[in-house]
Amino acid sequence: MKCLYFLSPSLTCTHDVSDDLHEVGIKDFYLHVISRDESGLRKQHIHSSNYLETLDVVRDGFIGAALGFLIGVLGILALMYFKPFGADVVVPTFVYVILVGAATLFGAWEGGLTGIASENKKLARFHEDIESGKYLILVYVRKHQEDAVRRMMKERHPDAELAAVDSHFINPFSNVARMTNPPQPQHPEVKSTPV
Repeated sequence: MKCLYFLSPSLTCTHDVSDDLHEVGIKDFYLHVISRDESGLRKQHIHSSNYLETLDVVRDGFIGAALGFLIGVLGILALMYFKPFGADVVVPTFVYVILVGAATLFGAWEGGLTGIASENKKLARFHEDIESGKYLILVYVRKHQEDAVRRMMKERHPDAELAAVDSHFINPFSNVARMTNPPQPQHPEVKSTPV
C-alpha cells in the first residue's frame, strides 16, 4: 500500500478532493488531512489525521525499545561477569529474560514519550507548507487504485500538487522524498537564415 501526499491550497479545494476521492472508492479510513486548521476540517466533515501520523511516537518508541534491549543485554552481561550475588549462586535464565524484557519495555515507553513531543519525521518536509495554511492530504492506495486516484487528481484538481509518494508509510524509518516539479521541456530556438 502506497501513501500519496497531495498539497491543497484551500479548505474548499480539500473538501472537493475528499468528495472526489470518495467517488473513486477511497474510504475515510484511507484518507487523512493534516492542517493547522483542525476546526475547519471538523466543520467540513473532512477526516483529519491521527497522532500516529503527526507525531513520532512509533519511530521513537522503536528506537527506545532497541536502546532498552541493548542496555538490558549489557546489564545481564555485567551481572554474569561480576556475579554480585556470589560465585555459588546460579541465577535462572528466566530472570535474565525478564530483566531484558523490562529494560526493553521501559525503553519503548520512554521513546514513546519522547515521540509525543516531536513532529513525525516524514511530515517535517511539509512543515512550512502546513504552517502557511496549505492542507496536506494523505491518501493510502492499493496498487489497483493508484492509477485511478492519480488520473482523477490530475483531471479534476490540478491545483492540488502531488508532493510525495511513500511506498511504506507504515514503516517509521523509511524516508519520504519531496517531489520537485519536473523541468519544463525547452523548445529549441528557431534560427532564421538570412535571405
